[in-house]
Amino acid sequence: MEKKKKSLSLKGDKVIWMIFLLLCIISIIEVFSASSILTYRTGDYLSPVMKHAGLLLVGVVMALFTMRIPCKYFQAATLWLLLISFVLLIVALFVSSSTNGASRWLNIGGINFQPSELAKGAVVLAVAQILSFRDKNEFFKYKAFKFILIVSGCMIIPIFLENFSTAALLSLVVFLMMIIGRIPARQLIKLVGGVIGMAVLFLAFVFIVPDEEKIETAQADTEISIEKTKEVKEKRNFVQSLLHRAPTWRNRIINFMEQGDVKPEDVDLDGDAQWAHSNIAIASAGFIGKGPGNSTERDFLPQAFSDFIYAIIVEEWGILGAILVCFLYIFLLFRTASIAGRCANSFPALLIMGIALLIVVQAMFNMLVSVGAVPVTGQPLPLISKGGTSSIINCIYIGIIQSVSISAKKKSQEEKVIPAES
Repeated sequence: MEKKKKSLSLKGDKVIWMIFLLLCIISIIEVFSASSILTYRTGDYLSPVMKHAGLLLVGVVMALFTMRIPCKYFQAATLWLLLISFVLLIVALFVSSSTNGASRWLNIGGINFQPSELAKGAVVLAVAQILSFRDKNEFFKYKAFKFILIVSGCMIIPIFLENFSTAALLSLVVFLMMIIGRIPARQLIKLVGGVIGMAVLFLAFVFIVPDEEKIETAQADTEISIEKTKEVKEKRNFVQSLLHRAPTWRNRIINFMEQGDVKPEDVDLDGDAQWAHSNIAIASAGFIGKGPGNSTERDFLPQAFSDFIYAIIVEEWGILGAILVCFLYIFLLFRTASIAGRCANSFPALLIMGIALLIVVQAMFNMLVSVGAVPVTGQPLPLISKGGTSSIINCIYIGIIQSVSISAKKKSQEEKVIPAES
């Protein structure tokens, strides 16, 4: 009878399952509330939330399946995942469907798929494996840093061309993993210096890339020669074919830098709809909020159910709700660190820390965007925002953490039994 009870019990770390369940519940409630803009024309209020709940259910099933896969198989799949991700990223640059001016999606069998989501997991797997080899192999001890830069660079550059924020966040996660993996500080300082230099060059480049408005002005200006206009066009065609998202990045940076004490009558609610209505939602929340389902800014805020869902959470749940959601992600990171500390080998420990950092760093960045602390990006709130690829893959990440948790628990139990028998 005892064996039967044990088989019925949910395996894995119960605290992680509790955090996951709470995030899923918050997700369903807030997606239902924030999807009013999707249901305005059709009048079908249940369709968006039912679709989202269905995706979460698929994600839960995938998490339960992944949980039963031993960690050694994740290690074996690293090379294949890297190759598949790289090919899909390159294909996405040329034949993907465009969303908000960015070509990030592939349509496979009628399902929209975002290759960068798979690539993030593949990079974390590869970095964890390289760092784990560093502890076992003298050759990798001195070459690990170089290998990490090569592998992650090959994946991050294609992501960067269409999704700067995802590339930046993935780079930060890789950097944090290198700190955890004890890469020498001298190498990390050199990397930081190189990144700062590249960032300065990138910003300078973004601000000199001509956009459509400048081309049209050049064409309309009679004082500018035909040759000059042709030169501007050629410059645009060459540069913007490589970085056609540059004008978008520039506008977001400018809008962020120009934020300050703005008079209400000077706010452009159409042109600056995202940050303006997000600020209104947060400012009107109060301590306990307006209550679930009572948001007013959801009808005006673009991507209220996705990129700016945290603003809706704050509006409806107040400061208490904002702290609760933030605390859940932080607790997820610390609980994962606790599981990593019980691992016998470095690979599973580094793997789940990288996965936890992927989820938590993205969540923190989404929250900072919602409160206006950083420029607007297209990063959803993991496990809460309405989504397809990202929702399912984030659930798989939870399954991987639970898989490592189960193996770590078995290992600790074996270590307790062996001394007792001896």
